[in-house]
Amino acid sequence: MSSTESETRIRILEATWQLMIERRGQGVRMSDIAAAAGVSRQALYLHFSSRAELLVATTQYGDQVRGLQERLAPWLAATKGVELLQEFIEFWGNYLPEIYGIAKALLLNRETDEAAATAWNERMAVVRGSCRRTIEALQRDGMLRSEWDLDEATDLMWTTLSIPNWEQFTNECGWSTSQYVSHMQTLLRRTLVKKRKGN
Repeated sequence: MSSTESETRIRILEATWQLMIERRGQGVRMSDIAAAAGVSRQALYLHFSSRAELLVATTQYGDQVRGLQERLAPWLAATKGVELLQEFIEFWGNYLPEIYGIAKALLLNRETDEAAATAWNERMAVVRGSCRRTIEALQRDGMLRSEWDLDEATDLMWTTLSIPNWEQFTNECGWSTSQYVSHMQTLLRRTLVKKRKGN
């Protein structure tokens, strides 16, 4: 790929990301993306053969330019289960507003678009895996409440932090990002973590 082709591709990806964020994933057409990127529809399709392919590439691009690995560093460095729980919710609650537009687009298209469904499922599997790692640490530390087993506790954390739930709290109920993070940390800590003796 030539440097010009690479620059055009990046411009398309950035335009797609920005439109998805601005419109919350609603009504973003390929023609809109081409116009925002300053390319023709034909040029757009030379780089991405379908809208779904573009959405998948855009999610990967977004993670890269927004420093996903660096932002996950505090969670990855944590060693105690309670710390992992707090750090993951802190990361996720602050990252969600930035990825919501593209996530919503994938969510809306997954029923009719196999590629969008694949991208959505892969992303959600990564989130579920992160929840499981957190719950495993709680269990290892002897801090997982006795009424939960590993699978059910993972289910609970993953579902509680799901994008539709975040959407309800922030878009419908008007919670700020800081409210969401704080309340989810409190809720999941109280639900999943054993009380220490004397508390």
